[in-house]
Amino acid sequence: MTNPIRPQRYLGGVDYPVDKRTLVQHARDNGADEEAVRTLESLPANRFNSPNDVSEAFGNR
Repeated sequence: MTNPIRPQRYLGGVDYPVDKRTLVQHARDNGADEEAVRTLESLPANRFNSPNDVSEAFGNR
């Protein structure tokens, strides 16, 4: 399992709220490796209102 902090480092500058597809694309654009991308794609939520929502989603996977 990927450390939830690892994918978060690729999410700086995201304008929330954001959908999962945009979140994943932003991470890719910021150089996220495939493991980080897969981790973000596996999150159960499809929309995030804040970085805290992303963090909470990691706990719910």
